[in-house]
Amino acid sequence: MATQHKHHDHSEHSGDQLVEEAAEVLREAGEQWTAMREDVFRVLAEKARPASAYDIAEDVGKVRGKRVAANSVYRILDLFVRTNLANRIESANAYLVNTHPGCRHDCIFLICDDCGQAEHFDDDKLTNALRDAGKAHGYTNVRPVVELRGLCSDCAS
Repeated sequence: MATQHKHHDHSEHSGDQLVEEAAEVLREAGEQWTAMREDVFRVLAEKARPASAYDIAEDVGKVRGKRVAANSVYRILDLFVRTNLANRIESANAYLVNTHPGCRHDCIFLICDDCGQAEHFDDDKLTNALRDAGKAHGYTNVRPVVELRGLCSDCAS
């Protein structure tokens, strides 16, 4: 399904289509799409809320029928973040799958303090202003990380 955003268009994927798109993006980045990486990605994609590496490792262990070390999952998640297959929710040390892995932009995350739900929206004007501010202070490779915390509409009512 295609999603229209204020500043650009991109396609959001789910299910096997999302996995296939993620595998392609990883291969284009010069990385291998291994069975373990696929298992981690599939488990992460099934999560409705941000998940920790420990939660993902536990679920991947159930899928594989053997214990999976969290540090192995952390390395894979770091790779996924670097290649835009996942987003890290910094304030919660948790991860969300990127449902549009071929699209590069800076997400602004809204995180519910009560139920933990996280969603994102794009505002290129805001994130570009933050990047420019970092550059004006002498920084290079500036990557805005913007998280807004509060109560989602369900928890607020």
